[in-house]
Amino acid sequence: MESIVAGLLSEFEHGKMSRRDLIRNLTVTAAATSAAPAVAAPSPIQGKGFKATAVNHISYGVADYGRSRDFYAELLGMKVSHDTGKDCILSFGDSLLILRKSRQPDSKPLVDHISYTIANWDKAAVEEELKRRGHAPRPDTEFSFHIKDPDGFDLQIEGDDVAQYR
Repeated sequence: MESIVAGLLSEFEHGKMSRRDLIRNLTVTAAATSAAPAVAAPSPIQGKGFKATAVNHISYGVADYGRSRDFYAELLGMKVSHDTGKDCILSFGDSLLILRKSRQPDSKPLVDHISYTIANWDKAAVEEELKRRGHAPRPDTEFSFHIKDPDGFDLQIEGDDVAQYR
C-alpha cells in the first residue's frame, strides 16, 4: 500500500492530479485495502509482480522488410542475423529489433509487440501469476508468454534464456 500512496503523492506533486483526485484515490485505496481478504503466505512472486531486467526485443510489422533491415543496419550499425528473406533479427547491445512483413490487412506498418526479459524465469509460476492477475497468457516459446496491456497492446514476457539470438 505504501508504494500506491507514494505513487499517488508523486502524481499530485507533479501536477498530474488535482487535490480532489488525490483525496478520492487515497480513500478508494484505503477502502480497497481494508476490504481485501487475508491471504496466505504468497508465492515468491505473488503480489510482487516480476522484475524486468531489459527490453528483450521490439517486433515491427513493416511494409518492406528488406528496406527496413537495410535502414537500421546501415544507419545504426545493427547486426543482421537470422535473415530468412521474409524477416530478420537485428541486434544492438543487449537488445533486438525483429522485422517482418506487416500482418495487417492493408500491410500498414506497426509496432507488433514489445518483449521484456524478466529475472528468475519459472514458466509455471509466471503463467500462474499472469492468470491470478486476470490475464490470459498465450504461450509463444518455451520461455515466453504474450498478454495484452491495459490499452490492448501486445506485451511479451520472456525469461533470460533466449540470449542465443544476440
